[in-house]
Amino acid sequence: MLDLRQLRYFVAVAVAVAETEHVGRAAEQLHISQSPLSRQIAQLEKDLGLTLFERDRQRIRLTSDGRVFLGETRALLTHAGRLENLGRRLGRGEEGGLCIGYVPDAMHTGLLPAALRTLRTERPGIHVALYGQQSAEQFEGLRRRSLDIALVQEPPAEDDPDLCSALLLEDPLLLVLPEGHPLAQQPDLAPADLDGQPWIAVESSRDPAWRDTFVASCVALGFTPDITLDAAEPLTALGLVASGFGLALVQRSMVRGTAPGVAVRELPWHDGSARLWAAWHRTDLRPVVGEFRATVLDAAPA
Repeated sequence: MLDLRQLRYFVAVAVAVAETEHVGRAAEQLHISQSPLSRQIAQLEKDLGLTLFERDRQRIRLTSDGRVFLGETRALLTHAGRLENLGRRLGRGEEGGLCIGYVPDAMHTGLLPAALRTLRTERPGIHVALYGQQSAEQFEGLRRRSLDIALVQEPPAEDDPDLCSALLLEDPLLLVLPEGHPLAQQPDLAPADLDGQPWIAVESSRDPAWRDTFVASCVALGFTPDITLDAAEPLTALGLVASGFGLALVQRSMVRGTAPGVAVRELPWHDGSARLWAAWHRTDLRPVVGEFRATVLDAAPA
């Protein structure tokens, strides 16, 4: 049986070692002397049959196995803290809480805020913790049960043994361009009109090939963008477009009430969209999780 105290000591030592390569810093933070702390870590290694740290006279460092174990330990301690908090809330007669992962699209489309408003009305005693994370991190959180529901840009694999998902919305992509750009006054835009124009590519996923995928999709439509800048998210792209750096494709929900300096055009021949999915674990531990999932699905536009 793992000792959570030892695991907390291990994490503290790992962080201190990363900064100073010395255990003394961790001992100071934990308010214990260095010798007992070193003994606790040695005992943990003995119990596990695993070498967590490489040691010599000058320094101490995590082993490769130690780095893997550190990631899992942090996840376990996070879940243990959440479980403790849940137990205390249930002990006080409260309903517990919800841990929700999300990507920015869940916020600016209004879907997550709408679901939270409904939740606050129906269950005002629920504590909600929100975690802005990439999709892969959220899937891992669902598996570890540190998240109750995930709002993500892509679904888990169809044959995933643990996770289920449902498409919530498809947010059409619109062309945004500087207000003074010659194309902003043109009544109808064809693919050839966009060929060779300076372009701001908006990162749509963590796929290393996302930029190549974007260019390929443009070429398939009949134009080749001259990508001059990459934007990590749509708001950055909008700011760059307003400053005259080029054109971009941004989802409809992001361009409502757009700042001055940006023109927005629909492209009938372009059917691209940004998608938002809900994902959850196949096994619901608490009724409130299933109820909130239903609220999220109901909040999605028809």
